[in-house]
Amino acid sequence: MKIALMGTHGVGKTTLCFELAANLKRRGLDVEIVREVARHCPLPINQQTTREAQEWILHTQMAGEIEAAARHEVVLCDRSVLDNYCYMVHGVGSTPEWERMLDRWIPTYDLLVYVPMWIRPTWDGVRAVEPGFQEQIDLLLEGMISVRGLTPLRLPAQERDSWSARLTEAIASKLDPTLPLFGEDELDGGAG
Repeated sequence: MKIALMGTHGVGKTTLCFELAANLKRRGLDVEIVREVARHCPLPINQQTTREAQEWILHTQMAGEIEAAARHEVVLCDRSVLDNYCYMVHGVGSTPEWERMLDRWIPTYDLLVYVPMWIRPTWDGVRAVEPGFQEQIDLLLEGMISVRGLTPLRLPAQERDSWSARLTEAIASKLDPTLPLFGEDELDGGAG
């Protein structure tokens, strides 16, 4: 199962991704995280990005997803390729080639989760902190979700404290509705 968290930068996708991974691992699931690859891009990102930088990011994201999905039961993506494409469109415009590629790639996600813009970005050493840029990416993403007819699971901004638990239950129930919270040995005191 491949899950992608969607949303503009600075809204807590990475934190949520790690919380989810920990919760799912405690349930005995084999989980891998595909981290945000833009942080490792050797080319300019944010408002100074280039087509080459965004193509590097998109290709690297896709390769990471392929590798993780080949080896793990559950893959949590810190962001989707659609999010990354928003930065390309914002910086250098859209391209028909990438539009077609995205239309083929997006169905590879079993679950899309939209993380709302509920907080302003803070400096983390990489991502931009300009609120207007954060809002522009969020608007682009909303438009791309709408145009493609996508229906991500939308997390309510006012319920931030319950996001992790809510998603853990949703994901675990899709994988195995009878998945026990603890191993049977733990339930009977480990006697055997």
